Amino acid sequence: MLRLLEVRLPLDHDENALRAAIARALRVPPSAIRSYTIARRGYDARKPDRIMLVYALDVATRDDARLLARHRHDTRIIASPDTRYLPPVHASRPMHPRPVVVGLGPAGLFAGLLLAQMGLCPIILERGKPVRERTRDTFALWRRKALNPESNVQFGEGGAGTFSDGKLHSQISDPHHYGRKVLEEFVRAGAPPEILTISKPHIGTFRLVGVVERMRATIEELGGEVHFESRVIDIDRTGGAMRGLTLADGRSLETRHVILAIGHSARDTFVMLRDRGVFMEPKPFSIGLRIEHPQPLIDRARFGRHAGHPLLGAADYKLAHHTTGGRSVYSFCMCPGGTVVAAASEPGRVVTNGMSQYSRNERNANSAIVVGVTPADFPGNDVLAGVAFQRHWEERAFALGGGTYEAPAQRLTDFLAGRPSHGPGDVIPSYQPGVRFGDLREALPAYAIDALREALPAFARKIAGFTLPDAVLTGVETRTSAPIRITRNDDHQSRNTRGLYPTGEGAGYAGGILSAAVDGIKAAEAVARSLTAGGLAGKKP
Repeated sequence: MLRLLEVRLPLDHDENALRAAIARALRVPPSAIRSYTIARRGYDARKPDRIMLVYALDVATRDDARLLARHRHDTRIIASPDTRYLPPVHASRPMHPRPVVVGLGPAGLFAGLLLAQMGLCPIILERGKPVRERTRDTFALWRRKALNPESNVQFGEGGAGTFSDGKLHSQISDPHHYGRKVLEEFVRAGAPPEILTISKPHIGTFRLVGVVERMRATIEELGGEVHFESRVIDIDRTGGAMRGLTLADGRSLETRHVILAIGHSARDTFVMLRDRGVFMEPKPFSIGLRIEHPQPLIDRARFGRHAGHPLLGAADYKLAHHTTGGRSVYSFCMCPGGTVVAAASEPGRVVTNGMSQYSRNERNANSAIVVGVTPADFPGNDVLAGVAFQRHWEERAFALGGGTYEAPAQRLTDFLAGRPSHGPGDVIPSYQPGVRFGDLREALPAYAIDALREALPAFARKIAGFTLPDAVLTGVETRTSAPIRITRNDDHQSRNTRGLYPTGEGAGYAGGILSAAVDGIKAAEAVARSLTAGGLAGKKP
């Protein structure tokens, strides 16, 4: 088959237009086209009055080889890629000691699933609770200001991505089509089939709950074990190699292969790893605030007269600005038609995040607007200085919010003018368990406040109405990524601990559900090769 890229058609084209467009691109009569399927559909909204749908199409013709040769210089016409996933190995029996996965977020979930599918019967340890119990604990914070430090937005089955927009797109390089494997497994577990074709797929929080449960059931059916409320408090790395793990309840596990998929908020685990001598280094991350606008304002700014079109849905945006002081400011985790949520995992600290359901039909759009920080901004001899930096500003937000897990907030017009707010305007903040209006200049470092005040008007030149006076800013966003990297070699193993495979966001090697899941697959493959002495049966060339 052939793959045609960048096939562009008007938003409301008729059903025959695709076949006609294929025929024009290939310079063949329509009768020469045997069949076609949509591999990907996105849109180009740079001109809101003339929005175009953009397709990638897999096409079968009467003579694919001849047409490929004819169009060999056209980069928009290529051979359809083989996106099937073939595991590198399949074990005929479980290995002893069994591989262990620590964490059941996207990286750990896919690492565990792939190990199970390869016949390697992993043991998965998750410090939090099963996803439905975790959901109840999370709602307790949102509705009653009751935080469970082991069961919240950050910890529990599904990881932080469960309470998000469920966005499944990424800019990672993916020559082996691992991302396709991720999407297919989600669909197999009950996600909407459309995520296989739309350019910016998402699932939404409540749908993710059932998807994650079904994936866990598959792991168990294949011989894997999942242990909840099983926090790892120590590792044995005698001789620079993994020997075992100790859990908070006193249990010990012998193992030679550990996929460490702990997420970016497992700060106590970071401390333990540092104290045990596992190599890690500080890395940049970002901090900032959440901004909320009415979703119809964003729809009109992005889509013009096409706002509300069913093929477009709720509009998103992606913004970036480089300040005169050299700081980068950008939008992060934009949630169309969603809510700002409480994402704290430690007592006495406030953290915000964004969440959308599959429908994306809440009244507000929200996004983090964050400022890049580097280790130079939190100097010191401790590799975990970035954690202390995050905690400081989370504690400050807790105090500014009144010490009850309410969050500090401010109207945008007041933030830009440097004066406190005394209540909301027309935009009602969605953050639960509530906000306290005031002055956010005390919620972040002065350089971050200055960078935001420069960037927000610049963003209004790209999104009309972005500096809407009543837009709401809520603080703080500190968990954009891990403040450390647990550095690994090309074989996915820790730089100084054989058998330890740092993986996903907590290791500093991913950002978002899809990239973390792909990293989990790669970790599982690395473990499988090690366990089976490098066997390569079934691997794609």
